[in-house]
Amino acid sequence: MGVKIIAKNKKAYFNYFIEEKFEAGIQLVGTEIKSLRLGKVSMTEAYINVDEHGEVWVLNMKIPQYEFGNINNHKEDRKRKLLLNNKEIKHITHQLSAQRVSIVPTAIYFKESLVKLEIGLGKGKKLYDKREVEAKKDAERKLQRKIYD
Repeated sequence: MGVKIIAKNKKAYFNYFIEEKFEAGIQLVGTEIKSLRLGKVSMTEAYINVDEHGEVWVLNMKIPQYEFGNINNHKEDRKRKLLLNNKEIKHITHQLSAQRVSIVPTAIYFKESLVKLEIGLGKGKKLYDKREVEAKKDAERKLQRKIYD
């Protein structure tokens, strides 16, 4: 068994320079797992927060309700706890206080039978950075077309 990607957050790479990545477990309930197995998740507006107790939470990640669920179905946009070890949490909090970085979810996937969330420490891009990256991609595409023509 390997890795099955459920969703990637393309907007994270558009808005941030991702410098460092971590793999975190995520606490979910049964109907959330079933919705994820169907590939239903939205991470475009999700962000990660570290509270005063040193716990890491993902907020605004929308997992739609399981359509065959009953009254015990989960809430779509509840906050979910991320499972990281203390060394990683200390490193992340140090980076947050020392530098101006944000923690954003970049991908969610199944690793064997467990759901993992890839999070990244990223610095925000300015508008001119976004234009520069887009221009480089465009130039690369043009070169690829000329090579294969």
